Amino acid sequence: MTETRAVRAMTRRELLSSGVAAGAAMVVGGGFVASATEAWAMETKALQPATMATLIQMSRDIYPHDRIADRHYALAVKAHDEKAAGDPDFAKMIEDGVAGLDAAAAEAGHGSYLGTGWEIDRVALLRAIEDGGFFQTIRGGLVVGLYNQKDVWPVFGYEGSSAEYGGYLERGFDDIAWL
Repeated sequence: MTETRAVRAMTRRELLSSGVAAGAAMVVGGGFVASATEAWAMETKALQPATMATLIQMSRDIYPHDRIADRHYALAVKAHDEKAAGDPDFAKMIEDGVAGLDAAAAEAGHGSYLGTGWEIDRVALLRAIEDGGFFQTIRGGLVVGLYNQKDVWPVFGYEGSSAEYGGYLERGFDDIAWL
């Protein structure tokens, strides 16, 4: 299933005025998701931009780290868009999963998942689907996609692999004076 999208240049004014606001910090437009507050944007290949915006917010709700920028969450879920580009069944599973999440949010009176203003309410929506394949796919991808980004390691105090330097023992990790 190949989808052809007409692409035309947008002026900055058109981008800012015609993009549908998604979440508090994302702008969704024709084939892209961009931050409204940071300097990053991401083009989508197979998934709808609104779907990607939902996945970014969902990722932040699954693994919340206030000190990690949205761009890192966007990079983590980009792999799902790339996989969806070559696998129509996977694309359908992701799109259907987001549609189901939006339907549950609407039923709860929030309009959509992105329209759910409070984190506690979004987490309640996620808890309702946490045993399903869609949720587990997103959560599992985040473990590698988010935490393997070298740019986020300093946030957690992780200095990276030490194996190529002879291990941790001889690099200051053997100076425990209280033991």
